Amino acid sequence: MPALKNKTILILSPQSWGKMFVSKHHYAVELARYGNTVYFLNPPEQEKNKRSRIDIESTALHPDLYIIHHRLSFPYNLKFRFMPLFHFLMKGHIKKILQAMEHKPDIIWSFDLGNLYPFRFFPEKAIKIFHPVDEPLNKTALQSARGAQFIFSVTREILEKYSAFSVPKHFINHGVSEVFLKQHSFKRPAGDPVRVGFSGNFLRPDIDRPVLLQIINENPEIIFECWGSYEVSQSNIAGSDDKDTREFIASLKAATNVILHGPVSSERLAEEMQRMDVFLICYDILKDQSGGTNYHKVMEYLSKGKVVVSNNITTYYSLPELVMMVKERDNNKQLPGLFKDVVSKLNMHNEISLQQKRINYASENKYLDQIKRIESVLHG
Repeated sequence: MPALKNKTILILSPQSWGKMFVSKHHYAVELARYGNTVYFLNPPEQEKNKRSRIDIESTALHPDLYIIHHRLSFPYNLKFRFMPLFHFLMKGHIKKILQAMEHKPDIIWSFDLGNLYPFRFFPEKAIKIFHPVDEPLNKTALQSARGAQFIFSVTREILEKYSAFSVPKHFINHGVSEVFLKQHSFKRPAGDPVRVGFSGNFLRPDIDRPVLLQIINENPEIIFECWGSYEVSQSNIAGSDDKDTREFIASLKAATNVILHGPVSSERLAEEMQRMDVFLICYDILKDQSGGTNYHKVMEYLSKGKVVVSNNITTYYSLPELVMMVKERDNNKQLPGLFKDVVSKLNMHNEISLQQKRINYASENKYLDQIKRIESVLHG
């Protein structure tokens, strides 16, 4: 198999390009930096009564990285009503996308669990990589792997669900961009006031909203700084806009000890996370799209060295020096108490040797390192 350099790579993403970066976006940037021409295929636009289109946009900040915007000439909801017809029409649409690309792809790298773009619709000679980073919750998500030559994932639990596919399967942890590993400050005493960081999409229904609000309300002397979408118009990675979500966001806005920064660039997020004393993760794993197995934000938190307090995460369960978590898998009743206990002992939890251990772990999982690990598997 060829090296992951000097190739044309088409990334199939279920999330659009935008301010908020998750795994797909980071891989696109790092693969381009590594010496490839990368095309990032946004999910189809779904505005009604608009003509189909395929537009390819260059990214000024990231040379050799191009974003493909596209709108279908047929109803998207055919996917849910008559998948065979949807795929028949999608085959022609993909052909048009490939024709619009200046270079034909050597590698198809799919993060898509919706089976929008079956691998069989792409050039036979292209290497097909399937890279699920969220739990496959239905048959469609499992079928998305059909035709893949390699499967990589951020949890062993996800890989196990694809055991029926007789292709190489490998655990590759979430990565972290090098921008997060800059300018570390080792502070022993906590700030005044203590600052807690929480990054992510606040429109996600799998946030354990009652527990998060309980922690915020029980600690009025602590500042909670939140980065990520809290309005639908801000989000490029979807989210809910129902009554419960609006009430949750209203509660965050009303809290005098909460700062909602909204979505920011990776550079700004990395810089502003420097001033945090604690990082918080609070998801209901029964609703969680990752099933409490792993989260992209963990690496970014660890890169800053400060203590992380979290719901149960299987990938880090045996690494308490990295993540302080509740023991229960199915509830977060103990999370407010754990949070208070950790904050009361910040000097101990943020002792310099522990900070360095967390930073070292993140440093060993830069996106470039993960790409090289994947490259070694492809060389096989």
